[in-house]
Amino acid sequence: MGCKVDTLIERHAPTVPDPGYESVDEYLVARWTGADGRSADGYKALTEWFNKRLLKRMYEEHGRDVVSVHLDREYEVITGDEDIQRDELAADLAGDGLDIDELRTALVSWSTMRHHLKGCLEAEKDTNPAETDWEANTVRMARERAAEKAQSVLSSLTSKGRLQDADQARVDVQVKLSCPDCSVRVPFEDAVERGYVCNTHSEPDSEDPVLDRVRNQWSAIALPYTVVATLRTVLFGDVFLAEAVAFGAL
Repeated sequence: MGCKVDTLIERHAPTVPDPGYESVDEYLVARWTGADGRSADGYKALTEWFNKRLLKRMYEEHGRDVVSVHLDREYEVITGDEDIQRDELAADLAGDGLDIDELRTALVSWSTMRHHLKGCLEAEKDTNPAETDWEANTVRMARERAAEKAQSVLSSLTSKGRLQDADQARVDVQVKLSCPDCSVRVPFEDAVERGYVCNTHSEPDSEDPVLDRVRNQWSAIALPYTVVATLRTVLFGDVFLAEAVAFGAL
């Protein structure tokens, strides 16, 4: 017999931002265990992620705007104790046929998430400390967050009739590095694997300290300003990611 998480997944069918995973359960286990080189997440982080995806689906079912910046703020109000903000949001939600107390009751606790992972899914987590590639993990998390934001925007555009079936599109986010001396552009992962961005302009006698850092060490990868700005935007939410998002075919 499944737990509350199983019931909610079956009832509302929340989605995952990474097309490489076939189900929410597979994605949860990967994030919890740190599979595929990902940084392992704890119960609290996974609970918040799941609850926001669930809230997004319930909003969509009632035709409510699901742009992520609104969703994040409203999630905090729904789960918080600010009475004035809660009353204002409750009235707004009621206009879309949603009850704020019912929404809060539907969300899961971290203990429920723990039971789902360890009990229902029988997942096991390696607790031995291991060296992590934090640079690659940071970029990966930035891509995932950008994909989530883009998917929310697509859902909003679909609900407004501005982009037909946009919510069915696959979102692909890439981070590419550009050589400052020529037109070479390569994916971040490829540059890290081979140790340089551009072979022509990364000779050992290069006097450019940026290229030297890219070539000589992974722990101090120097990105062009546009890429740095993009990552800062995605991680800290200043402005929505502009140029690193490519939408797949509908």
